[in-house]
Amino acid sequence: MAKGTTEMEVGSDGVAVIYIANPPVNALSIDVLFSLKGHYEEVLRRNDVKAIVLTGSGRSFSAGLDISAFADIRKPEQLKDHCILIEAMTDIFEDAGKPSVAAIDGPALGGGLEISMVCQARISTPNAQLGLTELQFGVIPGFGGTQRLPRLVGLTKALEMMMLSKPIKAEEAHELGLVDAVVSPNDLLNNARRWALDIYESKRPWARALYKTDKLESPDLAREILNSARVQSRKRAANLQYPFVCIDAVEEGIVSGPQAGLRKEAMAFQELFFSDTCKSLIHVFFSQRATSKVPGITDLGLMPRKVSNVAIVGGGLMGSGIATALILSHYPVILKEVNEEFLNAGIDRIKENLQSRVRKGKMTKEKYDKTLSLLTGVLDYEKFKSVDLAIETVVENVKLKQQIFAELEQHCPSHCILATNTSTIDLDLIGEKTNSQDRIVGTHFFAPAHIMPLLEIVHTPRASLQAVVTLLDVGKKIKKTPIVVRNCTGFAVNRMFFPYTQAALWLVDHGMDVYKIDQACTEFGMPIGPFRMTDLVGFGVALATGMQHLENFPERVYKSMLISLMTEDKRTGEASQKGFYRYDSKRKASPDPEIMNYLEESRRIAGATPDPELLKLDNSAIAEMVLFPVINEACRVLGEGIAFKASDLDIASIFGMDFPPYRGGIMHWADSIGARRICTMLSEWEMKYGQFFKPCSHLLERAAEGLPL
Repeated sequence: MAKGTTEMEVGSDGVAVIYIANPPVNALSIDVLFSLKGHYEEVLRRNDVKAIVLTGSGRSFSAGLDISAFADIRKPEQLKDHCILIEAMTDIFEDAGKPSVAAIDGPALGGGLEISMVCQARISTPNAQLGLTELQFGVIPGFGGTQRLPRLVGLTKALEMMMLSKPIKAEEAHELGLVDAVVSPNDLLNNARRWALDIYESKRPWARALYKTDKLESPDLAREILNSARVQSRKRAANLQYPFVCIDAVEEGIVSGPQAGLRKEAMAFQELFFSDTCKSLIHVFFSQRATSKVPGITDLGLMPRKVSNVAIVGGGLMGSGIATALILSHYPVILKEVNEEFLNAGIDRIKENLQSRVRKGKMTKEKYDKTLSLLTGVLDYEKFKSVDLAIETVVENVKLKQQIFAELEQHCPSHCILATNTSTIDLDLIGEKTNSQDRIVGTHFFAPAHIMPLLEIVHTPRASLQAVVTLLDVGKKIKKTPIVVRNCTGFAVNRMFFPYTQAALWLVDHGMDVYKIDQACTEFGMPIGPFRMTDLVGFGVALATGMQHLENFPERVYKSMLISLMTEDKRTGEASQKGFYRYDSKRKASPDPEIMNYLEESRRIAGATPDPELLKLDNSAIAEMVLFPVINEACRVLGEGIAFKASDLDIASIFGMDFPPYRGGIMHWADSIGARRICTMLSEWEMKYGQFFKPCSHLLERAAEGLPL
């Protein structure tokens, strides 16, 4: 059965309008590309057609290649055939004796924008978004984008759009020259038809983007810009090759001409398509979309209930961040605090979050005022009687949370979902003193809550599935990627990653340098290492989380005294300007030789001595020794049914802990190594160093059977 097509109608004015028809976003599947080529060949044969308008059906031009169709390609020969088709099609577009104009409404991304750039002109609506987003999948533009975009918008902007996969809006596209005119949606087709006829009648220039040179910088300046782009790419992700391949393809076109650039682009696209990085990033793309499909919950036909008003208890960093995320998505929010001082501080944080957007040009002053008007600060529960969702965000103190939930039960309507933002505490314990266990759920946001994309929705056996479905809907509306997990200490993310710091502390007690461990983890692709991360979250949080894990999983917690010793001396992390690192007034971190005193005392208490074998490990082996216990705990989370599917843990690791997406997530990366090797290494470490490294039953079973995780 064909996946998408193109449709054509020829008007009495001699203009053929070709519609890309593959809803919802008119993705360019193989079937669409064949159909498009066929329609173009037809209009070139027909004497009654003078000019062509290419557009998308509905409110989208084209969001680019159909990833699902191309993900099924397994052999280089298959891909080569498709690339030959694409090359032949773009040649037909560009060399046709009849002009083409792209009429763009909504997204024109990736291959969609590339096809539009082959046309002689582009007309868009104000709703258009234009960008080359291929690098987010580990490949480079493959329809000529590396050659045409720099010639239309200049080298600097083209590189920015490609390197960051950053679309631009119609107004900016018009200013840059990527779009020739911006018109209302109602006038789009008529304007595009007229423009195409004007080109046919020589009233407007016949522009071929591939051979434009007026926007290209001088050779010396171009070389500077390209080298600067390489430096920036190395800073962003030194492990990745495809950004440099993209820059090389752009450079080839500038130095040796556009045809040479197209050849280099085509070869590079085909090589990158079969790379591990591309496979990993495509896996992330589909896994992210699969998080909202939860077996036994979202397949029961339940519809989300409407949430009109939200209440938040606690205006600290998390509460103010959650409130910001909600009001940015047009939810009215009631923010409760215990006194005027704390309330004003919470409101000021929200104001600062919004003002930051104004300063960056992401929000107008008018929008700022309108958004802030959705926030109401209160000191009591009087206004809670009309809320549909209440979220508790206070400190990780069980008794305090129990008290607040008893109060919420008393003051909120019976249909209201009672949610907690706890990061580690068991929900059954939090709701112990209520009779509302059926509507108590976890909504675990990650700091800063208005920026970080992940939302863990935690449900207990007694929680209403209706509440979970409703929260999935709220999560999507506030632009989060929600994953549903079952209730346990630490849930999925924090439980899965508590061995990250634990393994690092173990290595330090056995003689390894703090900063070498952090360096090994950042070289692997983590944005910061475990010790820099502990500084960032604060030692108070680290100790509280550690106690929760110690109480619930005593057999596999490494009991280091290092953080406690440092806390006694008021070294509490970045907030105190001293932790494992020292921080200047601009919060820039630098190694601190003073920590050696604490390391020696911690080792003395642990009775540990430096291990010469461990000190010989290279950075790659150190990263494995820190991260293999994380894989082990992830396997426990999966084996115990806390997570519904392994791909959810991949998304949780990327969006919750900044695990490098180009490795596909924690479980996908584990499969690239193999369960047997991971299991063997953990077993060896268990024999040498003890229980902390013991492989779990789920990992042992998968390894024994040779199955992926």
